[in-house]
Amino acid sequence: MDKALQTMIDNMPEKTGKSLEEWKKLLQGKSFAKFSEAVKFLKEEHGVTHGFANTIVTLSKEENSASEDLVANQYKGKEDLLPIYQKLLEIVKNFGQDVVITPKKETVSVIRKRQFALIKPATKTRIDLGLKLPGKELTGRLENSGPFGTMCTHRVKLESVGEIDRELIEWLQEAYQKAE
Repeated sequence: MDKALQTMIDNMPEKTGKSLEEWKKLLQGKSFAKFSEAVKFLKEEHGVTHGFANTIVTLSKEENSASEDLVANQYKGKEDLLPIYQKLLEIVKNFGQDVVITPKKETVSVIRKRQFALIKPATKTRIDLGLKLPGKELTGRLENSGPFGTMCTHRVKLESVGEIDRELIEWLQEAYQKAE
């Protein structure tokens, strides 16, 4: 990294009110069609100067492409599951601007202040959705956490977008609210 860029990153908290990591988290839950839309968002909604906005978006895009690679690798050979994954993301992003999507090697964490959901392509035909719902009783559909262990309290197995119904959305919303 060149010295000027490092200086800019070091000065970011003082000049913009947030660190680069905080800005990246803010942008992570957003999806802009164009680079310029993200820059405009930071300038108009957060009062960031053009130079800082441009740098934040550039560095966030580099990280986002790495995240996209992680997700692409998870769904290699399991492409039929992508519509389920995309629908789940669409739902949780609508819960609030504080939702952070964090792809990892085998799963995608969905975080508010704490992780409240975990999405994992478990087989070629099924996604396991882990939820943090402490104290919630198990049902036929809302199972124990299984392979998620202590990362989640419950698991729902999903084989089609049609299984993302009102009941499931309510469980996701409840987990989100408990993650304050």
